Amino acid sequence: MKRLLFLVAAGVAAAQTPVMEATVERMERYRITPNITYLTVNGYANKLDVYQFRTEKPNATLVYIHGGGWAGGPTKEQYQHWFLPYLQMGWNVVNVEYRSSAISLAPAAVEDCLCALRWVYQNAKQYNIDTTRLVTTGHSAGGHLALTTGMTPPAAELDRQCPGTEELKVAAIVNWYGITDVADVIDGVNTKTYAVKWFGSMPNRREAARRVSPLTYVRAGLPPVISIHGDADPTVPYAHATQLHEALDKARVSNELVTVKGGKHGGFGVKPTQDAYKSIFEFLGKLGLRATE
Repeated sequence: MKRLLFLVAAGVAAAQTPVMEATVERMERYRITPNITYLTVNGYANKLDVYQFRTEKPNATLVYIHGGGWAGGPTKEQYQHWFLPYLQMGWNVVNVEYRSSAISLAPAAVEDCLCALRWVYQNAKQYNIDTTRLVTTGHSAGGHLALTTGMTPPAAELDRQCPGTEELKVAAIVNWYGITDVADVIDGVNTKTYAVKWFGSMPNRREAARRVSPLTYVRAGLPPVISIHGDADPTVPYAHATQLHEALDKARVSNELVTVKGGKHGGFGVKPTQDAYKSIFEFLGKLGLRATE
């Protein structure tokens, strides 16, 4: 998988020099600060890593949130290969971990990611982060959390673990096959074990699921959203993507859905993945979201 994403990174790079030379030059220009504690709650220290492009100017920054069905197992380090194309393009990256269901049930993961975004705002100057060029992204459960981080309004009161005065806004959201209707996967024909574990036996789980569903927060004025989803996904129904984008259209929110024909839950192969990243960078480019250098 890491080799696949290295090929993708090479495919989207715009350098005129040979790919290897351009890649080495880019990597030499990064300062990495790992395992910064951004929130301690329930006795658990949530951490994030900052990949800072060495420039004195504020820079476009990706907030990456890993997947894993909210259930734990994968770590933020296991997903680093997915943001290699952004490093290749000179972006800053903030790689976020959060409480899994093994530590805290819903809505903990959503709360944590909102707190991570607040940390980004509060530390933007130190890490040369341009808060007007923030993009959230993630895969699967990480896609869901990228959506909730960029869409959840203050009125939802899901940021009370880290109160602050900053208005938490992002410039765009890149959603890789994320869950958009959480209630759909905790009960009924589309029930998924990973989702059931996130809510356990709480009595109000359907209301709790609605509270953490991106579809709940679709409204005018949201940041633009691009989604990538396979139409044969057995883990997160493809309908989650189509329903989200139909709702965004109705709300007149700029959006794009990239459908991978026959694609399952990731593992699309080199060409479809390269094409997806090309669509992503074109989408972001039209919004003026590019690295400073």
